[in-house]
Amino acid sequence: MNKWDLILVGGGLANGLIAWRLHQQQPGLRVLMLEAGERAGGNHTWSFHEDDLTPAQHEWLRPLVAHRWQGYEVRFPRYTRTLPNDYLSVTAESFAEALETALGDNLRTGCEVSEVTPQSVTLRNGDRLDAEAVIDGRGYQPSPYLTVGLQAFLGQQWRLAEPHGLTRPILMDATVDQQQSYRFVYTLPLSADTLLIEDTHYQDSAALDGDEARQRIADYARAQGWQLQELQREEQGSLPITLQGQPKAFRQQQGDRLCSGLRAGLFHATTGYSLPLAAALADLIAENGRPERARLHKLIARFAARQWRRQRFFRVLNRMLFLAGRPERRWQVMQRFYQLDDGLIARFYAGRLTPFDMARILTGKPPVPVGEALLAVLKKTPRLRAF
Repeated sequence: MNKWDLILVGGGLANGLIAWRLHQQQPGLRVLMLEAGERAGGNHTWSFHEDDLTPAQHEWLRPLVAHRWQGYEVRFPRYTRTLPNDYLSVTAESFAEALETALGDNLRTGCEVSEVTPQSVTLRNGDRLDAEAVIDGRGYQPSPYLTVGLQAFLGQQWRLAEPHGLTRPILMDATVDQQQSYRFVYTLPLSADTLLIEDTHYQDSAALDGDEARQRIADYARAQGWQLQELQREEQGSLPITLQGQPKAFRQQQGDRLCSGLRAGLFHATTGYSLPLAAALADLIAENGRPERARLHKLIARFAARQWRRQRFFRVLNRMLFLAGRPERRWQVMQRFYQLDDGLIARFYAGRLTPFDMARILTGKPPVPVGEALLAVLKKTPRLRAF
């Protein structure tokens, strides 16, 4: 084929949802996806809360969802709670299988790219592919125009010797040693005897020693009474947590290139979750006619600018979390937050806080020193270490 309607560089979550939604809404489009790895989706698990998506989005995403649980737990040194909202996960396997079926030969894996322009892609072997538009979704790229902290994690999927007994995820178990940061263990029960266990840290750099994280996971499993038997897979990564930035300069740095997902700065500033915004962007692109470059450039730029404005409050909270008080006491901020109303917590994850919600989060006995909190909110911070 001489020219494609759309080329998606990177077969991760954001581009995958764009391809999936276009396949549903505009099946006649010539869409090509290029992925450097063996399969689309790589080695990831993407999770989200029921209220993060609209009913219509739940409907079109359903074939990609591998797990759904009724409620989830959080655990802190002085407070434990079960919340009622459903929690869902898309696995690398369910994601790849759906895209392989939908795209067929238009999904090319093991395909390394050397250059991306707004309307062409040059492969490592020298071949050039042209399109009406090209979207780059190859993950987060550090920028001098974003100040970020990090959510660094290592996760292992284990088959146990005996059933674990969990009926719902444990999103945060912060009763563990904090390791000079805000640390928690995240656990998903994938089957009666299979768990995904992640050692997670909110910290100032991406440095997370893999061997130490593996030992912490083994120690945690032992403390829970779980006998680890077979390691099925492992994933390690870091998610950006935005403290502040210069959004116009960030977009100007990208020039005329079209970006999606983390590369476009489209993620929840505090949690790092990216699936809800990826789904919203996929809907936006699929509902606005043929994906012409100029039209897509305006759509994505306006969408990203709107999300930046909507997340201002979350960036304020992040500065309080990272810059006020001692790192090993950060758990107190989250413990206090999880004592708030169920609806407020759901709106927090969905990025749809009301003015009353914001006031409620900030009122009451502060979990960090007041003076340090005010300095953190007002401070112009230097850029923290990139990853």
